[in-house]
Amino acid sequence: MKILAINPGSTSTKMAVFEDTTPVLNVTLRHSVEDLEPFPKVIDQFEFRKGLVLKALADNGIPFEFDAVVGRGGLLRPIPGGVYEVNDAMVADIHKVPRSHACNLGCLIARELADELHCKAYIADPGVVDELDEIARVTGSPLMPRTTIWHALNQRAIARRFIKEHNAATGEHMRYEDANLIVCHLGGGISIGAHKGGRVVDVNNAFDGEGPFSPERAGTLPSGQLIDLCYSGRYSKDELKKRISGKAGLAAHLGTTHIPEIIERIERGDEYARLVLDAMIYQIAKSIAALGPVFCGKVDAILITGGIAYSDYVISHLKERISYMAPVHVYPGEDELQALAANALGALTGELPMKTYTQKETKPCSCPEPQLP
Repeated sequence: MKILAINPGSTSTKMAVFEDTTPVLNVTLRHSVEDLEPFPKVIDQFEFRKGLVLKALADNGIPFEFDAVVGRGGLLRPIPGGVYEVNDAMVADIHKVPRSHACNLGCLIARELADELHCKAYIADPGVVDELDEIARVTGSPLMPRTTIWHALNQRAIARRFIKEHNAATGEHMRYEDANLIVCHLGGGISIGAHKGGRVVDVNNAFDGEGPFSPERAGTLPSGQLIDLCYSGRYSKDELKKRISGKAGLAAHLGTTHIPEIIERIERGDEYARLVLDAMIYQIAKSIAALGPVFCGKVDAILITGGIAYSDYVISHLKERISYMAPVHVYPGEDELQALAANALGALTGELPMKTYTQKETKPCSCPEPQLP
């Protein structure tokens, strides 16, 4: 089976061609500020990015012939994990989503190219996958139940990879559905999920909600101070949104999100850089440990992935704080294109069930409506 996988990001579009799960082509198309400046909204970049994908195929001598096109899923309404065929309901919703991100282009480009080819268009495990236990949704305010936006695709792929490697090394027959795993994705945003019974029953909103601060995001903030800041008159709503996601975390404290650069500053004696980076590691460790009660302490393994997992400084300091909980396994980087292709192949062969996206409204919490005075 020949599969085209497309992963639009904020400053690049990653794409790959696979024969089954064997990569034939892997290309990162980078977009400068000048490239994207003509487009007022992210959704307006659709034709531009689609054209670059087609050009890359032609430049590399890849015939425009595929059995499926799979895109990174966008910030749709909350849905269970799995593989979804891109349909009219999904396309309609992606044009109305409140959160703007380049990943929203994934299903649109996949659908457009697949329609030209008369083949299937899929998304798999988008960032809005919501499998939370009901007890994990409840907060101290019925006005604000917990929601999830996280690295669902990469977390689930790494969890399944660990199971496969564990079984090969031990001769055991552990299934993902039977494992108790904590998976931590360390990237521009940081998500930490409790994988239990084949579902991610608790995970933070890594986009603009909660958890440890990260290179670009603020994570959990003191709510009282946040409300005061909102009404201070110092910032507009859009400016405050940026100070939660985009110009927050390491970027706000240190003016950079580049971990090697921060470590160089530490080695040159920058104690504030050391304090901030160590504080981020400290918060990550606390968030990992906070998921222990989900399993009543019976955790099979902790898996660390994402680009920051390449950093020996971060990993060594993190292990010092969490190794008491369970064995720690590190999988640096991410391979979302491979994960997308594997999901598409599973859908084509019937090994993975196909799910249908609908526009049916889902309430994220079954809590009763709040009774306001």
